[in-house]
Amino acid sequence: MAEARHWLTGRLAVVTGASRGIGAATAEAMAAAGARVVLAARDRGALDCVVTRVRDAGGEATAVATDVSSAADVQRLFDAVRAAGPLAALVCAAAVLTPARFTETTSEIWEDTLAVNLTGTFLCCRAAFAAMRDGGGGRIVNIASLSGVYATEKFLGLTAYNVSKYGVIGLTEAIAVEGKELGISAICVSPGAVDTEMLRRANPALRPGLTPDQVAGLIVALIDSPLVPASGANIPLFSNA
Repeated sequence: MAEARHWLTGRLAVVTGASRGIGAATAEAMAAAGARVVLAARDRGALDCVVTRVRDAGGEATAVATDVSSAADVQRLFDAVRAAGPLAALVCAAAVLTPARFTETTSEIWEDTLAVNLTGTFLCCRAAFAAMRDGGGGRIVNIASLSGVYATEKFLGLTAYNVSKYGVIGLTEAIAVEGKELGISAICVSPGAVDTEMLRRANPALRPGLTPDQVAGLIVALIDSPLVPASGANIPLFSNA
């Protein structure tokens, strides 16, 4: 039974990239806090596994297979969300990473990375913003990365990924400005090395200092707290290793 103190209790939330990693951990943590969670990702089989875990733990979750880089898919996702009730929270965790040195970064790698990481976040935030505006407010958390934070250490082969995450931080700031008068708060979380498949693809030698569950716990704590004073902020999460 979720504790009544959770702001999320009984409210509807969407998590993208919810089939694995930070997204899956966040969906499970939000459901444990009492939210009704809609999970979105491209891998329907993996989504269904997360939904099963949520339901087995006593939570409420549904899956909508979604490619966030597709405007039509995002529209279909938020049509389903509107049918489920007023939207209270969105966490954008969907991301891709294809390592390539700068001169080997093809137009396809560049376009695919920005399409998912930046345009996908924009499309989902835009749809959620409209739903939250109509519903009287809401809370948005976007997942960027230390790779997108000025003056932090960068790694070889991540040009497209780094640029996409810089963009997510800027997008979050813009959403916060426009949401202020509408009761819509937006905040960005920028983890460092998290123990995920994406980290292993980016840099197999890098030792993770954070787990998806740790990041998910922070996200739920942020959403549960009054976000208005922090709206527009970016929170860098440095490794504990």
